[in-house]
Amino acid sequence: MKKVAMVSLGCPKNQVDAEVMLKSLSDAGFAIGVEESEADAIIINTCGFIESAKEEAIENILEAAAYKKDGNLKALIVTGCLAERYKDDITEEIPEVDVVVGIGSNKDIAQIVSDAIDGKKENRYGPKSDLNLDGERILGGYPFTAYLKIAEGCNNCCTYCAIPLIRGKMRSRTIESCVKEAEKLVLDGVRELVVVAQDTTAYGEDLYGESKLPELLNELCKIEKLRWIRVLYTYPERITDKLLEVINQNEKIVKYLDIPLQHINGDILKRMNRKGDKESITKLIEKIRNKVEGITLRTTFIVGFPGETEEQFSELHQFIKDTRFERLGCFTYSPEEDTMAATFDNQIDAQTKEDRMSLIMDDQMVISAEKNEEKIGERLTVLVEGYDDYLKCYFGRTPFDAPEVDGKIFFFATRPLTFGEFVDVTVNDSIEYDLLGEMCDESTK
Repeated sequence: MKKVAMVSLGCPKNQVDAEVMLKSLSDAGFAIGVEESEADAIIINTCGFIESAKEEAIENILEAAAYKKDGNLKALIVTGCLAERYKDDITEEIPEVDVVVGIGSNKDIAQIVSDAIDGKKENRYGPKSDLNLDGERILGGYPFTAYLKIAEGCNNCCTYCAIPLIRGKMRSRTIESCVKEAEKLVLDGVRELVVVAQDTTAYGEDLYGESKLPELLNELCKIEKLRWIRVLYTYPERITDKLLEVINQNEKIVKYLDIPLQHINGDILKRMNRKGDKESITKLIEKIRNKVEGITLRTTFIVGFPGETEEQFSELHQFIKDTRFERLGCFTYSPEEDTMAATFDNQIDAQTKEDRMSLIMDDQMVISAEKNEEKIGERLTVLVEGYDDYLKCYFGRTPFDAPEVDGKIFFFATRPLTFGEFVDVTVNDSIEYDLLGEMCDESTK
């Protein structure tokens, strides 16, 4: 039996692609999930969104290549966004790579791997539109949490972003397709679904002529044994009263919303080809917090966009301090080739960008610590994810924490727990990004 190891990098959407490929490989008779040192083939499923992601991908490729000497490796294969974006450049500049596979050829991964192990090493690039929007998967993370990718590609064309170049125009799945996959995942033990796309709020516009995210969420809420539904990557201009009502009214939808705002200054947003300004975004946030009681808001910002002045940065910085987001990430602008923003004048030097990011994240750490401290004494539902052997306690996530990007709660239990179950925990302490607590006496439920 031929053995395949896979390393998947980048965003949840890319992870879903990796999980579909793993299922195809398993169905074709490959042994998957093996150590890289034992593998006949290693697949590096790459991200190519920003410069740091490219560097991480190249590091992983080179580390895997070492197994050609120290392991059983016969074929090193690169898939994902970096592969789609740079095509033959990868094999020219990294000769250790045997095959580069564009996203449109993911469906043929089993045959490609088999051929590569046997010595037939040919790059494959099908049309972007050939990337399957659905398909059975083998989950790469916890078996009780899964991402549900409801669309592929993006039509927003932000001037800093290469995703439309890499992934193409937005293509939505039908509501029926999404629900069918969700039902299968829940049947297999998934209890939390995280709904993702490049822009989840644009879901359905290409198929139905309008956003159908609220309708999709209502249908997902009908699935028995599904406990939590979480929505990521919503765009501010598409967050409607209808969507907020659906989130507020359905217990299964956690009161958590991810809204990548990227900036607050109106001129910067226009140059990013994004809509809105400080006034409209402030009103939106006020409306969300008024309509959805107890909502946790997560956002991301970009600092050092070309031409960002000290005054424009200060406006953003003050807005963040005033708004006090529960969850926040900050990135330095990365000039990506073939994007419009990379050609703009007044590019900001690296040190200035780093300094601006540090200022924001230092302040956000204080805000996060203060908001966590406010939770002391609260009783929260927790999805149990694992056991920390060093701390001798369990850990998991509350409804207000998304997988991978947010904090955890560490807690002591009154009985042995099963990973993937839900328990109530009383918070008795906090640190900057994590909570500490004790499992509640179940007799008091």
